[in-house]
Amino acid sequence: MAYADQEMSSNKIISIVLVVIIHLLLGYALVTGLAYTAVKKVASQLDMIDIDEEVPPEEPEELPPPPEQPIEPPPVVTPPPIVAPVVAPRPVIQAVPVAPPRPAPVVAAPPPSPPPPPPPQRANPEARGNPGNWANANDYPSRALREEREGTTRFRLTVNADGRVSDCQITGSSGHSDLDEAACKNLTRRARFRPALDANGNPTTGYYANAVRWQIPK
Repeated sequence: MAYADQEMSSNKIISIVLVVIIHLLLGYALVTGLAYTAVKKVASQLDMIDIDEEVPPEEPEELPPPPEQPIEPPPVVTPPPIVAPVVAPRPVIQAVPVAPPRPAPVVAAPPPSPPPPPPPQRANPEARGNPGNWANANDYPSRALREEREGTTRFRLTVNADGRVSDCQITGSSGHSDLDEAACKNLTRRARFRPALDANGNPTTGYYANAVRWQIPK
């Protein structure tokens, strides 16, 4: 409604302004002596303006407020019955006897290997063959045979690592130098031995002692 009133006031103001302008023009025409036709023409044009007053729109009728409806109380809801949770039965643990593990078979340890035999040891050389053949009646010195001299020559031989005689010493004379010399000469030439052995079984130098009995064969 305020907007309609505002438009009506504006139209009125315009109408008043136009009326004032017409009066001014008429006064001006009278003063200036304008022709009546001109004034009439202007007046006719002004008469053509028809100002319609706007009819304010009718206000809509206010409807009565709707009747108050009673608020219905919410339906009573019965809570479901409390059901106790189902508890699973505890598992029963039974002790099952377990047979003890079988003992590992006892394997008899092999008997210890016998210790290696000690290295052969030979403190003194051993004669090879018959020592009676080293000096015999055939080796009798001819002079001593003619003079029929007899006796026993005791000796000590030094035997080296190869089993040969390297030295001959008379430890007991027969009483005749030629018989003693004949004994050492034939022993050095003919005697053979298995050499003596040290603690490691290696051949080494050793000694052999014996005697030659000089006797004229009958």
